[in-house]
Amino acid sequence: MKTALLLAQIVIGIVVSTLILLQAKGTGLGRTFGSTAYHSRRGLETLMFRITIILAVAFVAISILGQLVL
Repeated sequence: MKTALLLAQIVIGIVVSTLILLQAKGTGLGRTFGSTAYHSRRGLETLMFRITIILAVAFVAISILGQLVL
């Protein structure tokens, strides 16, 4: 069971990292330092954002569960 949790944690970690890098790819240098332009997420960008949050929560839950399993 511990091996399955570790494998799931590795896979989710790679997917979350990839999603974060894909989201950051479209940001310009101006928006990085706090430009006043407003940008709303639409379509695929919103879906990627929500999936990133869900997978990050799953990663934390699996990490905690992995520590509780002896």
